[in-house]
Amino acid sequence: MSAVIALRGPAVAGSQGTLWADHPRLPSSPWACVNALRSQGRADLGTLAMPTSRDEAWRFTDLTPLGKMSLQPASGSGRVSAADMAGFQLAEAATRLVFVDGVHAPELSGPTANAGGVLVANLPAALAAQAAAVEKHLGCHQPLGSDVFAAFNTAFLSDAAVIRAPRSTTLAAPVHLLFITTQAGVVSHPRCLLIAEAGSSLTLIEDHVSLQGEACLSNAVTEIVLADQAEVQHIRVQRAGPQAFHIANTSVSLGRASHYLSVSVDMGAQLSRHQLDVVLGVGADCAVDGLAVVAGSQLADTHSCIVHAQPHGRSRQLHKCIAGGTARAVFNGKVMVRPGAQHTDAAQMSRNLLLGARARIDTLPQLEILADDVKCAHGATVAPLDAEEVFYLQSRGLSDSAARDLLTYAFGAEIIARIPVASLRQQLEQRMLAQTGSRP
Repeated sequence: MSAVIALRGPAVAGSQGTLWADHPRLPSSPWACVNALRSQGRADLGTLAMPTSRDEAWRFTDLTPLGKMSLQPASGSGRVSAADMAGFQLAEAATRLVFVDGVHAPELSGPTANAGGVLVANLPAALAAQAAAVEKHLGCHQPLGSDVFAAFNTAFLSDAAVIRAPRSTTLAAPVHLLFITTQAGVVSHPRCLLIAEAGSSLTLIEDHVSLQGEACLSNAVTEIVLADQAEVQHIRVQRAGPQAFHIANTSVSLGRASHYLSVSVDMGAQLSRHQLDVVLGVGADCAVDGLAVVAGSQLADTHSCIVHAQPHGRSRQLHKCIAGGTARAVFNGKVMVRPGAQHTDAAQMSRNLLLGARARIDTLPQLEILADDVKCAHGATVAPLDAEEVFYLQSRGLSDSAARDLLTYAFGAEIIARIPVASLRQQLEQRMLAQTGSRP
């Protein structure tokens, strides 16, 4: 279902192929697995083209402005002060790992060593401590050769955040990964690997922020693997600057009877794109919720694919978009039930709110069912604020603008309320209020 669909010609590739053409190769890594991944990434870049609106998956997302930019690799990391960090601190997160322009910043990170038995480290330290476990999973869950931006990230892999929860370990406090961009005209490649072994449990906050408002590209890849009966809460937040580009790929693999709960919030960037792929094993369960809030001329594009690969899986997805001004939001969510994945229980809902006549929201929920004993449902709505609800609040003494602001706030707050970290909820609520012009 779509709100307003603009008919326009395909984007012209033009100079988009130069996005990485003049980037020098990184010096050889002491780790063979890193060198092998870089080689694979470079090989993929040689065969993959920048997507245009001719490509079905990108038909609503025009990358021409990105292709016209001259982006350079970050030459070291920018300077970040304690005052800069203040707005992103989370009191509940005892463990924090900070990357500035893709480079680990130990002076800004909190204590990470032996965080309740859980390894939280940057890639070189993680390989030095637990090479076998890291090499087993790094680059193995993000499909190779299928996405040009994932290949770009892999070809220039130099550092990453690595979290490994040993068997039957529970970490009560959340782990906060903070990826900060500080420089204009650069591209950085945030990367995260989370390994949750059998019976383990933790909460991960993946936070992408900007300290400047100029154009830059953050090109992120996250891999999450849950072994049998593991449980992970994954909170992903994107609040980049108004001229930034943010493109992310997240791949999640769920073992038998594991539980994955995800809340993703996109509020920043001139253009943002998030591709989420989840594969469920026997009896696995996932709840995938998302919120995109865009205003002005922003564009937020969310694509997801939830694959029930084995029987007795359960998935729930609620994705919401709020678009004002001339902004555009896109949601394309696919649920696939493979042959043999009997007794699957899947439900997907896309709910979308238009705040102006020139805002656009395109939504396409999809089901592909190749098993015959399943329970699956999906739905979508795209609408402005309900006039009767606005009138009801006006009858209780609110002005027209206050009534609309309150209803808009409540629409988005339903997703934010699912974040189990109070300080982060407060930060996001305040940003949503400022961005939509609302008042609580």
